[in-house]
Amino acid sequence: MNEEILSIKTSDGDMETLVVSHEGGPRAPVIIYMDAPGIREELYGFARRIAAEGYTVLLPDMYYRLGRLRYDMATADDAVRQEMFGAMRSLNNALVMSDTSDMLDWMKGDARIKQGPVGCIGYCMSGQYVVSAAGTYPDSFAASASLYGVGIVTDAPDTPHKLASTMKGELYLGFAETDEWVPDNVIPDLKAELDAHSVSYTLDVWPGTGHGFCFPEREAYVKDAAEQVWTKVFAMYKRRLG
Repeated sequence: MNEEILSIKTSDGDMETLVVSHEGGPRAPVIIYMDAPGIREELYGFARRIAAEGYTVLLPDMYYRLGRLRYDMATADDAVRQEMFGAMRSLNNALVMSDTSDMLDWMKGDARIKQGPVGCIGYCMSGQYVVSAAGTYPDSFAASASLYGVGIVTDAPDTPHKLASTMKGELYLGFAETDEWVPDNVIPDLKAELDAHSVSYTLDVWPGTGHGFCFPEREAYVKDAAEQVWTKVFAMYKRRLG
């Protein structure tokens, strides 16, 4: 596999993006939408793992508007954590969907990308962006995965779950059994909206897990559940992306 860190031009600047690709021809693309701690080696590892399944993977630095932020959560104090949450709050659906449009445009001109359906996966804060992408660009996103996503069901006018009426692709939604960031109404409200519009989806609540259970470097990591998530996500990608 080949790796390149490049800049994708957006309406707001240059977005640093890791691209992991294969030699010998274009592959279907998958975008990773990062979690709140942002770009780090752990996410690079996820990009390599997805690419190894036969895809060209893009991992954009979604905090690029604020500079090149890098957080080491293992040593972070309260001040660093507050800065991270501030960075997270600097994003919204409109900004991330604008960046997504720019990534989709960039893909059209890159030889590593097979033209056709696009996949994505997002964690934590990016659950909302995965669902928004599936509903905002339904002719592009065929396979979208959210893991312990937050902000998917809200009272705001741009709540992602209300985009179910436009979705054409398949969703995988994996939630933790115990998650302080996901209110009790989220799962039933989300399921009701997806069912009402006949969206193809799988929704799992993983027993014995908490927020962050997919990340090996977190105390919350639950290997068995995390590996089963990979199996389900890769099966969806194979069905929808080839």
